[in-house]
Amino acid sequence: MNSFDVIVIGGGIIGSSVAYYLSKEGYQVALVEKGDIAAGTSSRCDAVALICDKKPGIDTEIGFRSIQLYKKLAKEFSFDFEFFSRGSLYVCETDQELEIANGYVKQQAAAGYDMKMVSKEELPDIEKHLADDLAGGVWTEVDSTMNPYLVCYAFIEEAKKYGLQLFTNQEVKEITQGPDGSVESVKTSTTTLYTKNVVNCAGVWASHIGEMVGIDIPIRPRKGMVLVTERTDRIVHQKVHEFGYMLSKFEDINYKRNVSKLVEDYNIAFTIEPTEASNYLVGGHRAFKGYDTSAEHDVMRGIAERATRFLPILKDVNCIRAYAGIRPWVVDHLPIVSEVDEVPGFYIASGHEGDGISMAPITGKMMTELISGKETEFNIDRLKFSRYKAQEEILQTI
Repeated sequence: MNSFDVIVIGGGIIGSSVAYYLSKEGYQVALVEKGDIAAGTSSRCDAVALICDKKPGIDTEIGFRSIQLYKKLAKEFSFDFEFFSRGSLYVCETDQELEIANGYVKQQAAAGYDMKMVSKEELPDIEKHLADDLAGGVWTEVDSTMNPYLVCYAFIEEAKKYGLQLFTNQEVKEITQGPDGSVESVKTSTTTLYTKNVVNCAGVWASHIGEMVGIDIPIRPRKGMVLVTERTDRIVHQKVHEFGYMLSKFEDINYKRNVSKLVEDYNIAFTIEPTEASNYLVGGHRAFKGYDTSAEHDVMRGIAERATRFLPILKDVNCIRAYAGIRPWVVDHLPIVSEVDEVPGFYIASGHEGDGISMAPITGKMMTELISGKETEFNIDRLKFSRYKAQEEILQTI
């Protein structure tokens, strides 16, 4: 009989990490994926682990801890996932942006993170090809890069050493429950797997898995596009992005950029990062377009417009392809890493939006601590699924 201590649903970066840490802890783990490993959002994203794009508090704390874990795993894993700590540079277009950035850096520096303001005069010393009319920027030492495909496979290959069993190309069709609502089995398109514990790591499809046990997981797909350049000489040495990226990510920051209608309509904010193959990934944008992952010509034009504003040298570089992915968005921009009280044995590790790569190691570690009944490394009350029920109850009393 196919019986396991834990079944992980989803073979992206979060599911791979959860499967690794659970397997290493000694659990008999099965990972079920409707396609192949890293075939979804984790293969359609950028390749960075950042703290500079996170709000002060637990968002930054768990992002920072994940980077420390990546540094450790890069030395321990036999599978190279091209991890490098290059740092990253935010660039500010206006004095007003620089003022907002300065307040942000003061908060993060007070919490002990190595971020520093960069003057207009210092920018060319860091990245010589930047436009010469920028107001300044923010440099973050700890920010790192890796290959998102290889990270997933690295977790899986290491987990196999501890007994992980893979069930790829098998879509989950049903989760059966006992009389008390507790998890009993997972039925796929080809087999039935028995377990008392299921971890929903299905990302943008997590809500569909939630429906199988009668719960509403408020995750929405938020599309993002990336352009890939031809191989070319060194343009930038690290992740470079406009401070407007932070402003486009969080809806509650009260600031309006002076951009074209095209850039505004598609919520585009400039980012660029180097790859080990000497290509560059250029983005990015955010839009609620359902599960559509087609490349949109207008978005490509908007990304190119914004990119050449900050790096004029890109006008002479060819774009060889474009791809789109969908982020698992939640309204408070914090992932769900939690048990579900209404369904004993059902857990959620999803909703990381664009931070799946950044937060994967600490998510896998914390989920293993939850299932093991251990105290989690961080107080994760703000990541609990029950926060949505509490918010609904508050709204009902108003």
